[in-house]
Amino acid sequence: MTTSTPPRVATFTVTGMTCGHCVDSVTAEVGGIPGVTHVDVDLKTGALTVTSAAALDRAAVAAAVDEAGYALASDPATPAASCCGSCH
Repeated sequence: MTTSTPPRVATFTVTGMTCGHCVDSVTAEVGGIPGVTHVDVDLKTGALTVTSAAALDRAAVAAAVDEAGYALASDPATPAASCCGSCH
């Protein structure tokens, strides 16, 4: 008998997103983290919900969000990001 590990879900808040392109950028970067199986980003609230097969490293999520050009709300050392420029 094999047991499977249930997926893990973590929620973060991303600052600075203003359009669908911003959402797509964050989704793509976070979705590239090994073990991530699903990413949901809510533009209106900034909520980032990540589902993964194993425990998720917060630093990896923060780095992926930073790579997309944004910041996690609870990272005080990181200045607030601004629009990606695609909606102008």
